Order: sequence, then structure tokens, then C-alpha cells
Amino acid sequence: MHYFYILRCSGNSLYCGQTTSIGRRIKEHNEDPKKSARYTWGRRPVRLVYFEEYKTLSDVLKRELEVKSWTKKKKELLVESWKAGKK
Repeated sequence: MHYFYILRCSGNSLYCGQTTSIGRRIKEHNEDPKKSARYTWGRRPVRLVYFEEYKTLSDVLKRELEVKSWTKKKKELLVESWKAGKK
């Protein structure tokens, strides 16, 4: 499986990415300067606030590009709707 995810960084910014292992990737963002994205390393700690599963790398990359083009407000609405659905 492939995962599209959104992290909340310190300072309340959002970071979008994709991975095959969410747990490993969040740990890298928080603990490994060589494997963390430059953006998240300077904004630790990060926490997972949203994710979606995809069967193919192509599909997850398309979704990542789509959401990265959105405004922060639109991304926040996506995160909020996901949180509401988990309750």
C-alpha cells in the first residue's frame, strides 16, 4: 500500500507527503535529519493529522500533487472532515 499523509508541524503549518510506511516516515521526520524533509526538520515535532491509502504509486503521487496545490484553508478543511469522521 501507498499512503498520502498530512503532518501538522510546530508553528501550525501543514506538510504533505507520501510513503509506504506512515509510522516509519513520521519517525524519520522527527528523529533523522538525513531522512527527514528539510521543511519538517526545522519544524519538529510533527504529528500525523490525515492519511489516505492507495494501491499504486501513480495514484498516490497524483493525489499528493493535487493536495499540495491547495490553499492551507482547503487542506485544513480536509483535515477537519477526516477528524470528524473518526469520532
